[in-house]
Amino acid sequence: MSRVVRARYEGGVLKLLDDVDLEEGEEVFVRLERFEDRVRRLRKYRGMLGRASREEIEELLLEAEFERL
Repeated sequence: MSRVVRARYEGGVLKLLDDVDLEEGEEVFVRLERFEDRVRRLRKYRGMLGRASREEIEELLLEAEFERL
């Protein structure tokens, strides 16, 4: 499972703003991207795929990022 979740940095800790389906103690990889940078990337691709939803564009961006690994 790969997905994007929002988080806020407070007091030296990243606090998740979205629910996640993880087991207690499970480890994950975290990639940090500033909110403004993500919005800029989403706007760059808006309209290229017709009327794609934000979720569809997010999924395509994630797929493209993982293919580079």
